[in-house]
Amino acid sequence: MTQISHSRRGSGSPIVLVHGLGSRWQVFAPVLDRLAEQYEVIALDLPGFGDSPAQPEVRPGPRGYAHWLTGWLADNDIQRPHVVGSSMGGGIALELGRAGVASGVTAFSPVGWYGPIGLRWVQGLLTVMRGAARVAGPALDRAVDYPLGRTVLLSSMFGRPAAVPPAAARTDLAGLAGASAFAAARDDFGNYVLGPGDAPGALTEIPVTIAWGTRDIVLTHRTQSARARRALPFARHVDLPGCGHLPFNDDPQTCVRVILEGAA
Repeated sequence: MTQISHSRRGSGSPIVLVHGLGSRWQVFAPVLDRLAEQYEVIALDLPGFGDSPAQPEVRPGPRGYAHWLTGWLADNDIQRPHVVGSSMGGGIALELGRAGVASGVTAFSPVGWYGPIGLRWVQGLLTVMRGAARVAGPALDRAVDYPLGRTVLLSSMFGRPAAVPPAAARTDLAGLAGASAFAAARDDFGNYVLGPGDAPGALTEIPVTIAWGTRDIVLTHRTQSARARRALPFARHVDLPGCGHLPFNDDPQTCVRVILEGAA
């Protein structure tokens, strides 16, 4: 069995944290220990991201990863977790909720609620960022030592980029540059477009929270959160003032509160 990189801490009912495209489990570092005070918390690198090698039998993308994660959870005796997802991970979380695998879902800026322009935008933006991280990695590593460098480089992902610790910024850039499944997962976004016509499955039977940073310009808050509200009227929809696409560094206290309220 291929070794999957993950962090597991705390005790109690399980919360599983799933990252987005080009990311890794450390994106949740600002909230892990606080969640682990009340729950068992499992954060993992999806195959082809972080330190988890790609697996030929896994189809990268929200539905493919949800199918794979269903088996991984069973193999590791993690039953009916509350699943928290960021971006692509939010789409994975919703699919696990739809299938009845999750006992609850908290999705931060989940993929799937874009139109044609929004789809091309997120695919293009992340591709450009990945290209920069791969070509200019050493220079970017030096630049993020300074608040101005972090502001310039990370403002598309964070609402408060200067507040991101330099070490975390370097980890994020390295994860983006090194993700072997990036292209396949990015391209699969075109097959994952959600709307009111999609059957909710078991989502109507569990607590579902959709949280969106008001400064998210990757999956644009104003338009995409509105689509999610219309399609999932039974869910709890939460705006995160001042937060960007990755809100966990921007406002960890609020993120923890939103997750705990959903898990409870």
